[in-house]
Amino acid sequence: MHDTDGTQGRRFGLPTATALVMGNIIGGGIFLLPASVAPFGTVSLLAFAVLTVGAIALALVFGRLARRHPQTGGPYVYAREAFGDFAGFLSAWSYWTMTWVSNAALAVAGVGYFHVLAGSSASKTGDLVVALLMLWLPALANLAGTRWVGAVQMVSTVLKFIPLLFVAVVGIFFFDPSNLGSFADGGHSWGSGLSASAAILLYSYVGVESAAMSAGEVRDPERNVGRASVLGTIGAALVYLLGTLAVFGTVSHDKLVASTAPFSDAVDAMFGGHWGGTLIALAAVVSIVGALNGWTLMSAQAPYAAAQDGLFPAAFGRKRRGVPTVGVLAAAVLASLLTVINYTAGINGVFEILVLITTFSATVPYLLATAAQVRFLLEGRRDKVAPARFVRDMVLALGGFGFSFWLVAGAGYAAVYQGVLFLFAGIIVYVWMAARRPAGETADAPVAATAEAAEAELVG
Repeated sequence: MHDTDGTQGRRFGLPTATALVMGNIIGGGIFLLPASVAPFGTVSLLAFAVLTVGAIALALVFGRLARRHPQTGGPYVYAREAFGDFAGFLSAWSYWTMTWVSNAALAVAGVGYFHVLAGSSASKTGDLVVALLMLWLPALANLAGTRWVGAVQMVSTVLKFIPLLFVAVVGIFFFDPSNLGSFADGGHSWGSGLSASAAILLYSYVGVESAAMSAGEVRDPERNVGRASVLGTIGAALVYLLGTLAVFGTVSHDKLVASTAPFSDAVDAMFGGHWGGTLIALAAVVSIVGALNGWTLMSAQAPYAAAQDGLFPAAFGRKRRGVPTVGVLAAAVLASLLTVINYTAGINGVFEILVLITTFSATVPYLLATAAQVRFLLEGRRDKVAPARFVRDMVLALGGFGFSFWLVAGAGYAAVYQGVLFLFAGIIVYVWMAARRPAGETADAPVAATAEAAEAELVG
């Protein structure tokens, strides 16, 4: 893998690619999830299981698509190959905005855990400094090259996995069924409780596409992208499900509903004292920094792929040490600006609206990618589809599309409304880039040529 500066980048192996998927899926939200879904009863555990099936189907679809197009850009590449430049641009634009806005949200969320860990009190200036450090330290790791990105991702994934797995495993020995509460709680039927809890849990699996998005940096992407996507999703699902079950069984239901630190309460219930808060705060900080490290890389990959095709400014298409440096810097700067606005502008609701936009923006590339797979399958061309596996791949593609559509529905009216407006704002960027292209030149040919060269065995 040679960069635009003439150097050779270092590619991720399967373990690092799997850690990237797990690290991006598991951010800081897991540490509040049990309390968030507790009001709906233990039916939320069923919602976790249903969502896991959908997420794995989506991971398998990305694996199949990566065999067809093993290039950096993932969902962008698939959408553009199937539906043309405009769909590809919308996928890249939507994914890009989602990454840097959510990075700002992650950094702000990490400040609270940092105070618990450091024993410090909140202050506007101090909080802003901590949040900016959480954004720029991962950015510097990315700028140092893919070797450092992989190292940070592996270490952070292991460090955050250990305490969460500890709670899940040890919680079995302290499990008390009387703590669980009822199957459907809060006056909900089990069906409405399932849907309501699923709406909260839906975005816990955003990040399943991480290996596909960085396919160009993965060794043997035709094989390893699919494996990393599935293994990372299953690993994250086990942490989510077992951890939530352990908390449900160790913390009484009435206390869990009001808890602001459910994993800390679980550790305190198991062993007494209050050291659980510090332990979980440490795990949360590590988890958030690891997620920021992975998402910073993701924020550069979609614009990098689009820039290679003339759909984003050319500066986004240059790499140093395996990393698109302009994309990393742009994402860090934009996330920093949002963070500064959050702490200093005092404009109520601005940051919350932008976070809502990310919930919708994350789903647009998923819908386009799964629809691309459906198109490839329905076209029935021998160079696109292996007939013996048509039914299996179609079921997976439709399942992934349905899961993505459910993500959109679960986002809520406000998120979809704001997200669509922000998505359409990108059209002017597309028009600007199209106007800069020489007359008569299209960006479609490079993808087709690259795809044809890359596709020896497409769905085998």
